[in-house]
Amino acid sequence: MNFTHACRRLVLSGRDYFFIILGMIVYAVGFTVFILPHQVVIGGMSGFGTLVYYFSGERIPVAAAMYGTNILLLLCAYRYLGKAFVYKTVFGASLLSLLIGMMNTYFTSRPPLVTDMTLSVLMGAMLCGVGIGVYFSHHGTSGGTDIVAAVMERVSSMSVGRTMMIVDMSIVAVSFFLPFDGDMEMRIQARTQTIIYGWISIFVYSYIADRFIGAGRQTIQFFILSDRWRDIAYRISHETGRGVTTIDTRGYWTDQERTLLLVWCRLYDAPDIFHIVHEVDPEAYITDSNVRGVWGNGFDKLKLKPRRKNNIVKY
Repeated sequence: MNFTHACRRLVLSGRDYFFIILGMIVYAVGFTVFILPHQVVIGGMSGFGTLVYYFSGERIPVAAAMYGTNILLLLCAYRYLGKAFVYKTVFGASLLSLLIGMMNTYFTSRPPLVTDMTLSVLMGAMLCGVGIGVYFSHHGTSGGTDIVAAVMERVSSMSVGRTMMIVDMSIVAVSFFLPFDGDMEMRIQARTQTIIYGWISIFVYSYIADRFIGAGRQTIQFFILSDRWRDIAYRISHETGRGVTTIDTRGYWTDQERTLLLVWCRLYDAPDIFHIVHEVDPEAYITDSNVRGVWGNGFDKLKLKPRRKNNIVKY
């Protein structure tokens, strides 16, 4: 690894952590400022922390419940997830718990910033979705249902999305039993409303987060034609970490043999590849196109359900 490559890796790592922190700040604002004041329980550790907060008569802070539960989950899941996941989760869970704890201390002693419950919850859900999308797109995680989903994916055939949806919906449903001053009829009316708001919040922030994460996972395919293909291939490989495939071609008009480079990369790598090619050979030919998906090392993991034919399971 040369010095330039090492510096680039350091810059990319710093950029990732910047956006992880930014995403968690946005999430904490959406949850603490707009959702929590209306006693609406959403999914994830934020929702679980809200349940503990109100079940304890507001004696156990949301942040403390979130952090403590995350640590317990990590201890149980360590053997399945490995060190890298655990380290990132500890960082994310610690940061998010700290942010929510600081904001909760300030905003709980004041009336809701937005008094209209519908507008407040929708605004909070949108901010939570943006926050989740930003920090997930830069390899961040806040723990909680992420841990449960990751473990279930390894020990069963259940997908991450399905596991998170089941856990989040269950957390929201439990909010029906939160302390309430009134008879059963009033409880049913009030809690049903907050449960519906919670489920709507889950769908809103999940949809927005998926849009962000999907954009970050978009794959670009490059074809590059240049006489200096060796220099271009070397720099792309060493500076972006992306693989380069060489294809022997022949020009129709010139009848000369040429070497064509094929590169697959994520959308966020594309500007760097354009700069590298232009710096090495301003006269190079470049084509780029969106690819529906790339499965394999360095991209997405291919997951297939067992195929059944004549009652025989084939893998």
